[in-house]
Amino acid sequence: MSSRVLVTGVNGFVGRHVAAALRGLGAEVVGVDRTAHPDVPTVVGDLTDAAVRDAAVTADVDAVVHLAAVTSVLGSVERPAATTALNVVATAGLLELCRERGVGAFVLASTNAVVGDVGAGVDGRGTITEELPLRPLTPYGATKAAGEMLLSGYAGAFGLRAPAVRLTNVYGPGMRAKDSFVPRLLRAAAAGEGVVVYGDGEQRRDLVHVSDAARGLAQAALGWPSGPTIVGGATSYTVNEMVAAAREATGAAIPVEHQPARPGEMPAVVVDVARARSLGYAPTTSLAAGMASAWPDFRPAP
Repeated sequence: MSSRVLVTGVNGFVGRHVAAALRGLGAEVVGVDRTAHPDVPTVVGDLTDAAVRDAAVTADVDAVVHLAAVTSVLGSVERPAATTALNVVATAGLLELCRERGVGAFVLASTNAVVGDVGAGVDGRGTITEELPLRPLTPYGATKAAGEMLLSGYAGAFGLRAPAVRLTNVYGPGMRAKDSFVPRLLRAAAAGEGVVVYGDGEQRRDLVHVSDAARGLAQAALGWPSGPTIVGGATSYTVNEMVAAAREATGAAIPVEHQPARPGEMPAVVVDVARARSLGYAPTTSLAAGMASAWPDFRPAP
């Protein structure tokens, strides 16, 4: 029998790709979101509403992939209470419904922001692993850490299988509405404009293509054990390399204006995906291919 998987945030950037990945693995997908997915039966509403959660988590659901969240770090600083309402309170409500209705698995889309700034680390690069202590520096990171602790409690007390998938910077097709660095680059290319780079551009970030991230989340729903697992691209690129890849993909000049580095910005985000690899995950999309895949959403019409 195929698994029936509820995807929260099913009509969002990552949610659409997760739904497709789950279907590709033979699962039946249902969803909940503020807007309906065109091809997935969707409960439409806000998960901070208990009635919406009640309608979404039905007894025939085998697993939940919980993507719906406030994901903006800046937004979490500006609106910490609203961030907690969705990222913590609604998550707790979903977990309790899973307990009451016998749902066997709950996957949380988490983040490496739960560990904060790891500094230089013993390897000189500050490599992030699952063994680092939780030490978030923003309300966003704190709410995701709280979500991970809720999962751990439900796994320990009630036997729920509860993987927490810590994603790096997700990019790819469908991110036109996002405001991270890759869409800013592509919007600048489309408009014939430039971008601001803080510092010398040699700071490193791990990027994971949305198809790889979705595959990891789908694999987690169908079999990964409880606990945190980092899902990333396994290669950290400098900001300057990201600019060069965008120029190559778009054919645009994308001038760069350098401004002083912002206080507190991490010099490098380097992750270890060994645990994910041991569970069958492997990133497959290069930065060049990934940037090219995202460009059509931004490219001006001929």
